[in-house]
Order: sequence, then structure tokens, then C-alpha cells
Amino acid sequence: MHKTTLLNAVQAGAVQLQHYFNGNFKVSNKEGINNLVTEADHASEKAIIEVIQQAHPEHFILSEETGEIASNSEYKWIIDPIDGTVNFANGIPLCCVSIGLEKEGQMILGAVYNPFMNELFFAQKGMGAYLNDKKISVSKKDTVIKSCLVTGFPYTYLDTPNGPLQVFEKLIRQGIPVRRLGSAAIDLCWVAAGRFDGFYEHKLQAWDSAAGFLMVEEAGGTITDFENNYYSPYQPHILATNGKIHDELLAYVRGEK
Repeated sequence: MHKTTLLNAVQAGAVQLQHYFNGNFKVSNKEGINNLVTEADHASEKAIIEVIQQAHPEHFILSEETGEIASNSEYKWIIDPIDGTVNFANGIPLCCVSIGLEKEGQMILGAVYNPFMNELFFAQKGMGAYLNDKKISVSKKDTVIKSCLVTGFPYTYLDTPNGPLQVFEKLIRQGIPVRRLGSAAIDLCWVAAGRFDGFYEHKLQAWDSAAGFLMVEEAGGTITDFENNYYSPYQPHILATNGKIHDELLAYVRGEK
């Protein structure tokens, strides 16, 4: 039943993305330059929450625009109504709806849907990860120098030692391809699907990674924070890889290489 609700919810959100895409809609700004929120974000979020609350009115909801709809339920839905809002606002079809479901603090279901590429990623704890019903797995590359990586940069830049630009520079100076798609949820799904070998980012929110990190795990990858601890979406740092390059890429991210 939870799987059905999840899939119905991502579909409901995607309908709103398709309705507003390349149309006229209101755009406003949150903290940081170009940290946008659009009329479509709110419409997608409203549609998603309606689906979830109709099926499970007692469940806890955490969503990017609304914040918390708190309850004492053991279940928590973590929602990003549009991941990749800047892309969406500029007519770039690299954006998606991302929803994860936690039970007692453990992620058990995740779905990421980009309707413009007709790509629906789905993962269930212990049951694998899928793209449009076909099982996916991470890549097999075993060194960073041979890898294709992806990253993102925060809207409010972190002026810290070995920050996002410093890590990026170290990698590209060695000729390692590092892409920036503008959607952490898609980045994670593409690691899970073997398109990228690794992904790192210095400042994410729970809704950015809740569904995607389960996707990587269930596709056979490794995902940690920058201290190499088991990943929690409630802290900002993320490193997701095929597992084979994890320690080496972690050394770059930590400034040890």
C-alpha cells in the first residue's frame, strides 16, 4: 500500500511539472542568489501531499516548501516537489519529483521521477533499485582517474578549507570529468544506474537525498558522509559511489589527496 501511495504521489507531482514547464509561472527567491521557488513547486507539493494524506492522514510529512506536518507516526514522507528548480525555471528538462519514505528512522522506499525523460527510479529497502521496472546496478570502474563524476555547488557558498571549488579543481586538473547537472536526486539515481561512478556534495537538505541515497544503496553502491560514517540525510555532506572508488574519492573530498 505504501508503494502504491508513493508511486501515485510522484505521478501527481509530475503532472504539475509538465503543466507548468516552459509556461508562464511566478518565480520568487529563497536564501542565497538564484535559490528559486516557483508556482510549480507549490502546485507539485500540494498535489503530492494530497495523495499522501488521503491514503495515510496520520503520517509525518517533511517537505521542502511547507516544512513539517508533524505527527507521532513511525512513518515520515520526505518530499522535494521539484529537485532542480533552477533547471525547471529555465526550461532545462533535468529536474524531477523526489520522495522518500522513512519508517522508524530508516529509509524504506524511494522514488525519483523525471517526466521529461520518462525516467522513473524506484527503490525498496532490501529489494533492489529499478529504472522503469528494469533492475539497475552501479558501475564497475575501480579508480577515480577512470571515473566520470558528478557534483553540485551550494547557493550560499561555503568558504571553508577544501570546499566545493577546491575539490572540483583538484579533480579536473587531473583530467577527471566532473559534471554538474543541477539536481542531486538525479545525480544519485544516475550513480545507481551506473552512468556516473561517484557523486559528492558539501551542502544538501534531507529532501535532496532521501530517495536517491536509498537508490544507490539498493543498486549496490556505497554512501557515507565525509567522515565515512553511514549516511544520514539530516546532515549536509554526501559521498555516493559504486563502492570501488569510494575510499579514493573520499581522500580527495577530505583533502588527503
